[in-house]
Amino acid sequence: MVMKKIAFSLLIIILITNLTEAQLPKPRRFAPSSSAPELWKLRRYELTGGIGITQFFGDIGGYSIGKNALGFRDFSFMHTRYNFTAALSYRIVSPFAVRLNLSAGTFHATDSRGSNEMRAFESKTSFFEPSLLGEYYFIKSKGESSYIFQKGKRVVLLPLLSTLNLYGFTGIGGIAYRVNFTSPMPLTGTTRESGFAPIVPVGIGVSMAYSGKTNFGLELTGKYAFSDYLDGYTSNFSKANDVYYFLTFTFSYKLPTTYEGMPSFRFR
Repeated sequence: MVMKKIAFSLLIIILITNLTEAQLPKPRRFAPSSSAPELWKLRRYELTGGIGITQFFGDIGGYSIGKNALGFRDFSFMHTRYNFTAALSYRIVSPFAVRLNLSAGTFHATDSRGSNEMRAFESKTSFFEPSLLGEYYFIKSKGESSYIFQKGKRVVLLPLLSTLNLYGFTGIGGIAYRVNFTSPMPLTGTTRESGFAPIVPVGIGVSMAYSGKTNFGLELTGKYAFSDYLDGYTSNFSKANDVYYFLTFTFSYKLPTTYEGMPSFRFR
């Protein structure tokens, strides 16, 4: 009789314990499982701002082809100026995103170093450049699969290499430009003080996930312009259009995605 009472009491305790546990909230998982949602879908949109330098290669300045192996001698601090960038990107699938990119800045071209120092041409160009890009991620940050990281914990919770993204991008765009000659107008060749030209950008970027919401990064972009007048001048001997490069430091913030699939600008 006593054993029956003990067994009955244990059964009651077990039932009460199981019922109590069922009423408690489930603890949050700190690692994904096969049934866990893809966390990147919670923040498909990303706002990016950047500042960097430009390097321009046109008909003013630079060395002749025979004096310039692979073009390395044309890189010059005299041709370095600045650019500002703002962008909004959208992740379609985990490794692929599209980005609307807006950039503005200046170029500088001068004959003070190169094969035409006696010519002494010089110009400054202001530009505005919109473009539509596709991004492909070769390496994705492991932080995207971490619940702890996505909750805002800092980079110290993950090894540094696990927070890195490596991606390439290309697309189409255009550049609107206005040129100011700071030397006497050239007597040979042709000039143009403003215009618009299509461009094809190609680049590579690396970024570090500082948290589940913010990234810091660096991008190198080469741009081919369907124009030979970005520096305002085309030589009679020119055989190629203008090319320029951006090296840009970036900061990005991932926006929450609403149930309707739209970005939420409530920063949280």
